[in-house]
Amino acid sequence: MPLEVFLNRLLCALVAGTAIGLERQLRKRNAGLAVNALVAVGACIFILISESVIATAIQSGGPVNNDNLRVLSQVVTGIGFLGAGVIMKNGLTIHGLNSAATIWCSAAVGCLCGYGMWRYAAISVAVILFINWIIKNFEIFVEKRHQDNQDSNTDDTP
Repeated sequence: MPLEVFLNRLLCALVAGTAIGLERQLRKRNAGLAVNALVAVGACIFILISESVIATAIQSGGPVNNDNLRVLSQVVTGIGFLGAGVIMKNGLTIHGLNSAATIWCSAAVGCLCGYGMWRYAAISVAVILFINWIIKNFEIFVEKRHQDNQDSNTDDTP
């Protein structure tokens, strides 16, 4: 798969996940901007890996090794359980969703590395770090602005 195709698809997932996350963030849901962006990016990476593995097998004229794709699918499932271990509930507040989504994305990057897809892994890491640094800060900004607007719209007069 050409690098440009990989990058375009990854950026599409980033934009889509961020848009969904923005709606969730504005509605004060636990899984906001960064979590949705990470999940969309991680899912995209897993699909791109499997597509690349199949395309490589077809180009080489050899059979498609479904065992590699089965292992990949088990990583997706298994890491979900690992990520669940970092999610903590404290009353109505949930902590650790972003960490769980980041772990899932890290697994996707690890799979890219395992298949020798170094350039794709580097791009994926950059997108994941962008989400955790830039989008997470934007998420905090949106949450603060939304809270400030709600506070200014409340009428405290009896």
